[in-house]
Amino acid sequence: MLASFRCLAPSALVVVVFLISAERLEAEINWPGWGGPTGASQSAETGLPLKWTADNVQWKANLKGIGQSTPVIWGQQIFLTAALENGKQRIVFCLDRRDGKLLWEQVAWTGEPEESHKMNGWASAMCTTNGKVVVAFFGRGGLHAYSLDGQHLWSRDLGRFDGPWGTAASPIFHGNLVIQNCDSESKEASLVAVDSQTGETVWSTPRATWRGWSTPLVIRTSERVEMILNGHEGVRGYDPATGKELWFCKGYNGRGEPVPAYAHGLLYVINGLPGELYAVRPGGAGDVSETQRAWHVPRKSGRDLPSPVVIDNYLLSTSMAGIMFCNDCRTGKELWKERVGANYSSSPIVSEGRAYFQNDAGETVVINPGEKLEIVATNTLSPAADEIFRAALVPSQGQIFSRSTKALYCIGTSASGAAK
Repeated sequence: MLASFRCLAPSALVVVVFLISAERLEAEINWPGWGGPTGASQSAETGLPLKWTADNVQWKANLKGIGQSTPVIWGQQIFLTAALENGKQRIVFCLDRRDGKLLWEQVAWTGEPEESHKMNGWASAMCTTNGKVVVAFFGRGGLHAYSLDGQHLWSRDLGRFDGPWGTAASPIFHGNLVIQNCDSESKEASLVAVDSQTGETVWSTPRATWRGWSTPLVIRTSERVEMILNGHEGVRGYDPATGKELWFCKGYNGRGEPVPAYAHGLLYVINGLPGELYAVRPGGAGDVSETQRAWHVPRKSGRDLPSPVVIDNYLLSTSMAGIMFCNDCRTGKELWKERVGANYSSSPIVSEGRAYFQNDAGETVVINPGEKLEIVATNTLSPAADEIFRAALVPSQGQIFSRSTKALYCIGTSASGAAK
């Protein structure tokens, strides 16, 4: 890259530097889908709140209906979903990130709802946007696209989504494609890509008829682009341009809803049900269970719902019961295992080398990774007794956004400064 810069005229170099700076600024302001700009739940922002109480809430917006979808932020807009009438109606709506006021709301679907677990509901998948189109997914309630100002663009029926626990996999953008995991016990179980402008199917790849809730993750290796999808049987790699399956690595104990973490050239995978933690090298072909699995270690902690994150050489994860782990990324060696509260459903985020883990009660512990557990802060929002926090935290412009089933909280003193 530096060699290329030396060949540029001074004016061209200024343009390149400006474009890189603008791209970084956009990445820090926007949180366009699951896991943020990179899909890795890593924020490039600095100065996010470390310690807070209800006194540090800049604003709180009470939300219509019930939902657990993580906020999507683009500029000064926040996109969310909710369900009303026990799933008979699904809505997509937009708030002003500066004060939480409603900007627009659209009814995406009405009908007879599919079954869903009491921990899930009918509005758990988060939206995704590319800054032009906002897409929301509701299982049997369909896939729906809107302009940023709330104009309906298209809708797709993607199947019945049979199964007792509902859906939660979020759509993602890959270029002009919107890709959706449609795992279910229905015959329509598949991985689908549609044109983001028209909603027309570009490709569709059948999946086994197992229920599933994992969101696809696009990674770039030195050789190719791969799309990774965890599932009941194990983790698979696909070509995101065509939907062709590239490889499969067998898992250890089903479900597979946590999205794998990717770092150091390895995918770090947990199962969903109690089972071993394992690392897989992408880039293989066919069944790579014996050839591309770098290591696997026991993981006895109960159910896993939150996805793991990587900080330096530390792999951090927590079970739903609040058993938190730190493993060595190179070998899988367990460095520590500690109980940190209880009832974790939300996936963590990372900022400035620290991990933020939020539990179902809205309490967030901030952790420094290392050879021993180091809790930097334990924070609470003092929510109402009937609020449950299963959406992931979202950082934006020095603030953190936390969504409960009934409200959205903006944490931090202002968009340019944060509570410390």
